[in-house]
Amino acid sequence: MDTLKKRLKWGILASNEVARNFAIGLRGLDEGEVIAIGNQDRNKIQTFPDEFKIPRLYNSYEKLLDDPEVQAVYIATPHATDTLWAVRAAEAGKHILCENPLALNHAEAMAIVEAAYRKNVFLMEAFTCRGLPQTNKIIRSLRNGSIGEIRELKFSCSLQKTKKSPVLNRNPERGGSLEVGYYAISMSRLVAGVANGKALANPIAVEASGKIKGGSGVKKYPETILTFSGGITVHINNEAKIGQENLLKIFGTKGKIEIPYPWKTNLGSGKWSFTINRYSVNKPEEIRGQVGNLYELESCKIAKLIAAGKKESPTSRWQDTLDNMIILDRWREAIGLEFPKEKITFNRSPIHGRPLKNLPKAPIPRERIDGFGKSISRLVMGTDNQANLSHASIMFDDFVEQGGNCFDTAHIYGRGFREKLLGQWIKNRGNREELVIIIKGAHSPLNFPEYITSQLFESLENLNTDYADIYFLHRDNPEVPAGEFVEVLNHHYRAGRIKVFGGSNWTTQRIEEANEYADKHRIQRFTVWSNNFSLARMVKPVWAGCISASDSESRQWLEKNQMPLFPWSSQARGFFTEQAEPGKRNDENLVKSWYSKDNFQRRQRAIELASEKGVLPINIALAYVLCQPFPTFPLFGPRLLSETRTSIPAVNVPLTKRELQYLNLEKNSTR
Repeated sequence: MDTLKKRLKWGILASNEVARNFAIGLRGLDEGEVIAIGNQDRNKIQTFPDEFKIPRLYNSYEKLLDDPEVQAVYIATPHATDTLWAVRAAEAGKHILCENPLALNHAEAMAIVEAAYRKNVFLMEAFTCRGLPQTNKIIRSLRNGSIGEIRELKFSCSLQKTKKSPVLNRNPERGGSLEVGYYAISMSRLVAGVANGKALANPIAVEASGKIKGGSGVKKYPETILTFSGGITVHINNEAKIGQENLLKIFGTKGKIEIPYPWKTNLGSGKWSFTINRYSVNKPEEIRGQVGNLYELESCKIAKLIAAGKKESPTSRWQDTLDNMIILDRWREAIGLEFPKEKITFNRSPIHGRPLKNLPKAPIPRERIDGFGKSISRLVMGTDNQANLSHASIMFDDFVEQGGNCFDTAHIYGRGFREKLLGQWIKNRGNREELVIIIKGAHSPLNFPEYITSQLFESLENLNTDYADIYFLHRDNPEVPAGEFVEVLNHHYRAGRIKVFGGSNWTTQRIEEANEYADKHRIQRFTVWSNNFSLARMVKPVWAGCISASDSESRQWLEKNQMPLFPWSSQARGFFTEQAEPGKRNDENLVKSWYSKDNFQRRQRAIELASEKGVLPINIALAYVLCQPFPTFPLFGPRLLSETRTSIPAVNVPLTKRELQYLNLEKNSTR
């Protein structure tokens, strides 16, 4: 985008009361002006007050986003459509201010943030309370110890529903209770951060209760308790429409602070105040002030940040927004509130609203393996960590757009829930024949041949398909002759329910036993393998019954036999990120499975080589797996879009034989 001229040119999506308030804030402003407004409803756009003299009225959001003179957009649409238009705005190269909460849930907020990052545009959640003078003075007072050690916060939050209630009328799906509670979450994290010596803190527990309001699914009279480190408890009583006072009380060992309307000022006068009651002083201290129009302040701030080349606000950072959304999701989970778009049976479209397809020049390459008809993406997405359909759909769609087509799942994952998520996504997209689906079954303690059939049929039903492209026995059982497993697998192979099969967490000796039996009886052999394989040596099994193929003997066997390997934990579960340092031991599983002197030597060499090649250490670790002298299709399990983005560059990192040896401590240099 061209360098900004003197005034930032805004477009507004929606023509509701919130949009009107924003337009009022920009009226006569030197730093910005509204040049366009759009609404999907022609009648509504024509009713927007003429007093603003906005020159361009669009009867669709698409037309506004196509306007090359619009530099930034204010999104005041209902939450159910916020994500679509925020993502579309980022794709159009527009800077974004979006009403809060940023999206319906954390997954959608993540998609918006990732879109802004990839398109290099400014993004901010319209959360004026974070930048208010009163908020800054309250935090400064707390840091100065005005009430001693912080112990408890009590919020009462309310909104009266009227014809001009912007929050309630804009978000009928979410309900006002959670809207006003969102402010309490944000302020709680800010205050708890003071107590814990941080800018912000996240709760270690979220408890909530409430009553169902009719058949709407929205909770009535919700009460919430957040617990933070340091013994800090936050009580939130937020009912949108009962008319209770809006008040925050912060209790400390030496006093308390009372703040009326802690997330805003008097909109008419801009006046604000709060009271400090010190237990050692009879008379309370009242702090007062006055500020101008909040939308004016907010838009001026944004214009200056954009002109300075910033992509996020220091008072409302992207991670701050995402953390708020995680807590709000936990809150809804506690009261049993699930939005229709999150239900596992919902026919959810891609986040950008277009049909799903590979992006031009999609970065993930594909290769074929012997005896299998489809090409397979070199990276395989694990499906054992998606929380709901929103999360799964966003992650899977992005993977496919980047060139991925292979998904790894298992009967044991979430007791079938993860398979159902993947199955519903496949049904929604109608792309089964374009995908390579890996199913795993017969996990211990049910790792016997007689359990394969029933588990396979359950998995196929969960996945809305009638065959597995690749099937792995999830665990071996050395007490059972390998031939018994081979016979059952061949039964399903002949029936077309399995295209190729092999073992996961099987030794080379057991694979050879299985294939000797298959050759003797002239039936299908094991042709694929899925053990752990990574640059870091697995010190102790991640889970019981896990086996690695990273040792020298297994690597020699793989090179000799050229059996395709689908390695799990290919990046050693975060060992090559900042999560793993010799002094960091908060992740017990990471320490147990990967911490060793030789692994930290490998890690250091990966860091050095990454610096030379201009990539991340995780890219070197994954490239180590991809560049082996035998076919590999590493599994990775990103939970965030940013993790997918930062992993993919590994496919374009070539490593020489000497570099592979250096990384694995077999040589002392790369030359």
